[in-house]
Amino acid sequence: MSALDSPSDDSPAAADPLLPGEHVSFHAANGLRFCVREWGAAQNPALVLLHGLRGFSATWRGVARAFSSDWRLIAIDQRGRGDSEWDPGANYYTDAYLADLEAIVEALALKRFVLVGHSMGGTTAYVYAARHPDRLNALVIEDIGPGSSASGAGAERIRREMAELPLSFPHWRAARDYWRRTRPGLGREALEQRLSESLHQDEDGRVVWRYDAAGISRTRLDPDPARVVDLWPVVERIANPTLVIRGERSDFCPQPTVEEMTRRNPLISSVTVPGASHYVHDDAPDLFNQHLRRFIERTQAASPL
Repeated sequence: MSALDSPSDDSPAAADPLLPGEHVSFHAANGLRFCVREWGAAQNPALVLLHGLRGFSATWRGVARAFSSDWRLIAIDQRGRGDSEWDPGANYYTDAYLADLEAIVEALALKRFVLVGHSMGGTTAYVYAARHPDRLNALVIEDIGPGSSASGAGAERIRREMAELPLSFPHWRAARDYWRRTRPGLGREALEQRLSESLHQDEDGRVVWRYDAAGISRTRLDPDPARVVDLWPVVERIANPTLVIRGERSDFCPQPTVEEMTRRNPLISSVTVPGASHYVHDDAPDLFNQHLRRFIERTQAASPL
């Protein structure tokens, strides 16, 4: 067992280095300051990436490595995460995420682009696509569908994790132990990425979340029913070519749901990645990138950006 794997290891998280040409900027929108991370030349066609519930923009570095020679990739730290500001009113609902995305798209003067969303970011992406079909060339959704957040094993798992979430850890060893218990299938590299994405050490030496853990958990555990989105009508309105990429071992995005989506809307296609869980781009990055590239190149050829 290496030092990295040892339960006594208390070294800081090994953060992924910035990629060559990685650029970070900040934009004001809806009363908050947002961090936007970019890769690739500004004149390239744009690919906008939305992370999941506890992610942040740098989770997409693996996609950026594969695509930045041909694409301009834009990833947002969504409100309450990473280097974007937390919402003092804990307004962590889809309509707020949607308004943020709309404002940042305008700030960056994006005319048409491909939109990719994972989990929570996928919900925002569905709603954006239904509202702004003229702005998208294609939509790619990673492992979420109608009802995913409301019921089923994955929804229960996430609610349980939110209810039991420690707000801080006394040291990095305890944080590593937490992620090993929560995601027992993570390899060493994925574990370190999860640590660096989600946690940092504060001035008192405690290891704390890089997102508004209390506010986001409260919204997730006790949501306002009036602001919870029913995705079925949204899915039916989508007018852009759409690919749903689900993990074979996902507990969050059932295959029957995806099949029903493709039945209701012929513009939606799907692919299942063998061996992957809900976190497809982490578990099987090469296959995820292959499916993403094949789909967006096909749609780009049909309707150039």
